[in-house]
Amino acid sequence: MMHCKNHSMKIGLAVAMSICALTLSSLTRAESLTKNQGDAILKELREIKALLAKPQQAVPAAPTAQERPENLTIKGGGIYVLGKSDAPLTLVEFTDYECPFCKRFYETTFQTLKKNYIETGKLKFISRNMPLPMHTHALKAAQASACAGEQGKFWEMKDLLFRNQNRLEVEALTGYAKDISLNAENFKTCMADDVRLKAISDEASYINSLGVNGTPSFVLGKSVGDSVEGRKIVGAQPLEVFEGAINELLRVH
Repeated sequence: MMHCKNHSMKIGLAVAMSICALTLSSLTRAESLTKNQGDAILKELREIKALLAKPQQAVPAAPTAQERPENLTIKGGGIYVLGKSDAPLTLVEFTDYECPFCKRFYETTFQTLKKNYIETGKLKFISRNMPLPMHTHALKAAQASACAGEQGKFWEMKDLLFRNQNRLEVEALTGYAKDISLNAENFKTCMADDVRLKAISDEASYINSLGVNGTPSFVLGKSVGDSVEGRKIVGAQPLEVFEGAINELLRVH
């Protein structure tokens, strides 16, 4: 499967859209899509088409055939962590709540990884926000997850954001805060804080500067101090890709 990302601009708009069409076709053959999932991916491809006519930016990442592993070191261990702190391996996720491929990873592959590796102490999972400029509501959705995190409910908010991906307006975000019993006044204050918003934007810029130019993307490796060192995995790869990489590294470590 192909990967829709920045360098598509080098080969021209028509070829880039052909690549994206092949991605959708491959996804459809590999797994049955619901109408809503298909519509979301088609919407994403239209947005990518518009984006490719503009200056180069990061874009959503469909599954792509993995080439030789690229090593990457990401600083900052991350605030939003699942699993044992001393797990032998760490998987860092870079995600966008408006990205349909991120939603597919969360609803499918992640759930199995959580059961088989995170909850068994083999893998620590870190989620980091990387809202893409092409998505109207992604930045505020990321802020909502961070504000929920300040009240200890990042993962609950993350689940709601992906389950309601087509409703990420500010009014809806306030409703989700109520659904998970957040302190309404504290959430409102947090959502109005431009400093927090800038911190999320700065985080996304830092991640992009490392060559991570699509969502979802991942780094799988070891936690070393306040950093994670490991191989980059691009796109919402099938479960087998993650399991193979994790099992290989577990044998080494």
